[in-house]
Amino acid sequence: MQSSPPAQRSRVRPASPRRRWIRIIALTVAVIVLAALVVGGYTAWSLSQRLQDAAVPLNDAPSQAPSLSTYDEPFSLLVVGTDECDDQVKDAFGERCTDPGAEGNRNDVNLLVHVSTNPRRVTVVSFPRDLQVAIPDCTREDGSISSGVGKASINTAYEAGGLTCVADTVSDLSGQPIPFAAKVSFGNVVNITDAVGGVEVCIGGDGIDDYDAGIAWEPGLRVVKGYDALAFLRTRKGIGDGSDLARIGNQQQYLSRLLNKLRSDEVLSNPATLIGLANTAVDNITPSESLADPLRLAQLGYTLKDVPLGDVTFVQYPVVDDPSDTNRVIPDDAAAAVLWDALARNAPLALTGEAGANGGVEIDPSQPQPAPVETTPAPDATTATPAPEVVELPGNVSGSKADQSTCSVGNG
Repeated sequence: MQSSPPAQRSRVRPASPRRRWIRIIALTVAVIVLAALVVGGYTAWSLSQRLQDAAVPLNDAPSQAPSLSTYDEPFSLLVVGTDECDDQVKDAFGERCTDPGAEGNRNDVNLLVHVSTNPRRVTVVSFPRDLQVAIPDCTREDGSISSGVGKASINTAYEAGGLTCVADTVSDLSGQPIPFAAKVSFGNVVNITDAVGGVEVCIGGDGIDDYDAGIAWEPGLRVVKGYDALAFLRTRKGIGDGSDLARIGNQQQYLSRLLNKLRSDEVLSNPATLIGLANTAVDNITPSESLADPLRLAQLGYTLKDVPLGDVTFVQYPVVDDPSDTNRVIPDDAAAAVLWDALARNAPLALTGEAGANGGVEIDPSQPQPAPVETTPAPDATTATPAPEVVELPGNVSGSKADQSTCSVGNG
């Protein structure tokens, strides 16, 4: 199968001073929430009230009732990171969080976590914040209606109607029903990273030198905690071509390495760490009503706990430059159709493009890499039915597997 041309470079638009310090970073998003499900289910009876107090409705209700068993249908979980300054970071960022001219809260990080069944596979799709999409009519928290628009940046959906509006927008774009969703904000990266004792990341290239993010780091491995993790996930100008598309690869490296740590004995064998992580995660998410249920938390946690790392794939939604505004991007519908079709058929995914768009990350040359996915899978022994053929994703669907090591390509 012939791959598509590489993703076009998204041109960088200078950020205004009032916004550059309060833009959302990649928080710990999808993996954090998945971790909360895994460990939160076991302490959910004491934590669920906090979840229920903040829960919001979704239009796609789960089709399966919660129970103490696996969730036996494919499902999608949306994780949204907003650019609001919560109490924890206000003191640290001062006027950068109190600028009266700053824009309202936006969903600058949007991850759709698709979970298949028989066998279980997890695919985490990152949507660029400047992706131009249709925003549907949305109901605000006060009951008023925000009129839809035919074309706007995807990161305006939260302003229009909160988490429910983001879920409807992503569902319309992807064709995927979204029964579960959660929102996280600025301070989460500090709390969650500290709860697991920090995350080791790889810095390649010439190192990261980004004044705006407060980073001047040499190449090599580095354990980041607290505000260092926040700065690492915020950096844009210090990696690749300095674009938001390059930053997505950086965020995916962090999530992959966090997932590996969460699955390690260092975390799983320490009950105090698990309980602390569950408390921290629950205190730092706004869930959909479908997640604010102790049985549901246990059910999804049990469903996800044994997915092999080689079957967890991080990808960036394929885009091309917007011909009417080269600072924005629009969907590459043909490339996206290949991805959605593969997920619908639960086909194994083979990545043919770069580890990250716009030079943001590269495969770590110092680490052994997993064997490539077999392109001629054997028949299922129980049914004598051939397994789905491996789907080679187009070249502009960049990404990596959770059992691959990547390094951020610093341009310092």
